[in-house]
Amino acid sequence: MRFRHLIQAALAAQRGALFPWAPVCFAAGIGGYFAIGHEPAGSAYPWLGALALVAGLAAWRMADVAPVFWAVSLLAAGFCLAGWRAHDVASPVMGWRYYGAIEGRVVWIDRSASDALRLTLDRVRLDNVPPHRTPGRVRLSLHGDQELGPQPGDVIMATGHLSPPGGPVEPGGFDFQRHAWFQGLGGVGYTRTPALRLAPPKGGQYLFRARMALSARVQATLPGEAGGFAAAVMTGDRSGIGQGTMQALRVSNLAHLLAISGLHMGLLAGFVFAVFRIALALVPAVAMRIPAKKIAALAALAVAGGYLALSGGNVATQRAFIMVAVVLLAVVLDRRALSLRAVAVAAMIVLVLRPEALLGPGFQMSFAATTALVAIFGLIRDREWSMGPKWAAPMVTLVISSTVAGLATGPIGAAHFNQMAHYGLPANLLSVPLMGVLVIPAAVIAVLLLPFGLEGVALKIMGLGLDWILFVAHLVAGMEGARGAVVSPMPAVLPLLAFGFLFLVLWQGRVRMVGALPVLTAFWLWSGAERPDVLIAEDGGLIGVMTPAGRALSKPKGAGFVASIWLENDGDAAQQATAATRWPDRVRLAGLTITHVRGKRAAAGLSCGKGDLVVLNTPAPDGLNCLAFDPKTLRESGSVALYDRGKRIEVVRARDIAGTRLWNSRVLREKAPRQPRRAPKIAVSSDQ
Repeated sequence: MRFRHLIQAALAAQRGALFPWAPVCFAAGIGGYFAIGHEPAGSAYPWLGALALVAGLAAWRMADVAPVFWAVSLLAAGFCLAGWRAHDVASPVMGWRYYGAIEGRVVWIDRSASDALRLTLDRVRLDNVPPHRTPGRVRLSLHGDQELGPQPGDVIMATGHLSPPGGPVEPGGFDFQRHAWFQGLGGVGYTRTPALRLAPPKGGQYLFRARMALSARVQATLPGEAGGFAAAVMTGDRSGIGQGTMQALRVSNLAHLLAISGLHMGLLAGFVFAVFRIALALVPAVAMRIPAKKIAALAALAVAGGYLALSGGNVATQRAFIMVAVVLLAVVLDRRALSLRAVAVAAMIVLVLRPEALLGPGFQMSFAATTALVAIFGLIRDREWSMGPKWAAPMVTLVISSTVAGLATGPIGAAHFNQMAHYGLPANLLSVPLMGVLVIPAAVIAVLLLPFGLEGVALKIMGLGLDWILFVAHLVAGMEGARGAVVSPMPAVLPLLAFGFLFLVLWQGRVRMVGALPVLTAFWLWSGAERPDVLIAEDGGLIGVMTPAGRALSKPKGAGFVASIWLENDGDAAQQATAATRWPDRVRLAGLTITHVRGKRAAAGLSCGKGDLVVLNTPAPDGLNCLAFDPKTLRESGSVALYDRGKRIEVVRARDIAGTRLWNSRVLREKAPRQPRRAPKIAVSSDQ
């Protein structure tokens, strides 16, 4: 009973401030589903559903400790929702490598990391592959000489390579198999032969076609990188932006200006809201008789909804629209627009619609920044702190916003992308104001003038702002020390950071300072992050060995994506060719000599003993007397990490950490529905 009284007293002190914890508990349940090392049995979900229901009912009956039961209910509900979502998007995934004819309808156009045009296709047909084994969607990069200018809805055919989505490039790394599962992608690949258009669009995909038509019109008026930037801001189409510009924007911490996310949606809604309020205020007879503020909010909400539809509705844009919608509806309902409660409502909506978004850097960074900004400006408002003279208030606000958002999102970005933009704050101070006062208003005016063919002047004005932003990006990216490399943290770091940060912000009273302990613990663990002594790619095509000079790679070319991720996770800014020069004449680990054997001829003549560890990119010959990793072995284990423990080697396989899940187990996939009841809606995200 005494323990219950202590809980009651603690909860009483938090009265009116507990609702923001609802999405935290819900997210913890979702995270629990993804964290376990095996797919839950089907019988677990009815029990968890019953627990959620019983805990919810108990919360109604025992009001004094109701938050505890609501927390249990939300945890169980989050776990169940994540499991349901994983089964709901089930679609066939390739279990083999394919070369041959590929036919499908274009549903998305973007660019790959190698700057090749990349198409996402649905209604896929593969030669000699039955429909029940054919992926619902595949992603195909177009290499070589391509004359095809793909249009939304085109039915195309190409001869190319497809393979299953790859697993983590190292144990515990980003799981592309899981990401592809929720994207509905059952195969990824490329073609080096010209793709052919079999049939033009036949109805449907009207918004996609309208978006690409607007993108083409914008880029025709604004050629070059500024036009590609403008198209990305207005339509979400990034295919007109080269990798050099993308890298400059990332290094200068301005890449967020490309994604149609909270900044763009907020600036757009704010501009429309202000225009309507001013327009109505100019007619006093009307303004005195109608709720002008609410009408302006509804108009801004309608325009934001149109922007969501026109831009493709990717995950980042959906998050932004939901947040803006919550704020504007709060204005309509005479509630405080910017509050932690509004942020919590938006987070709950996003997690209910797409629980897998929790794992993406976009969700984590956007809500970290929003929560921090609302908390800081709420503190300034409540304490009535001065922002200086009126003429300086906008600049002070901008500096505070950029600093707080940078501090809140910096660790998350560093953990996911292994880099820190050292000059991101000045770059944003020089760019973000122009985005608000010039670029977004000009874009709105351009769209309004588009039906009359008069959008050219507005786009030219928009281009001036974008040229300046690109100039700043390239200038900052070219400065010495602009980019700092960061080693990957262990899995516990981000959850600890998130919990500590949320406790500091959401809990009331002096006890909130306890939240600093998990934050400090997370940074301490991060500072001592251990990297594998040896990494082996999942196809046996590359080995990475840690040396005093950094990670040495077994070859200077090939497997470039794997090589770059390994080096980034090490916090090493070297290129693959440079890392290959570090390869020692003899590699030894805990008494074993490690050899990389490439090609069938080298494998056929292989001879090794008990003191050897051999990695092959072709099947190992029979009768080997040494420890060998070949494609067959690695297909079951995934990528492998080796740690030197003195007299023994610790072997960690990607499957050991990822577990046996729907997205990486053929057996579990065969038990899931072979064809989705509806084609899973593509959710192309800027997170990855």
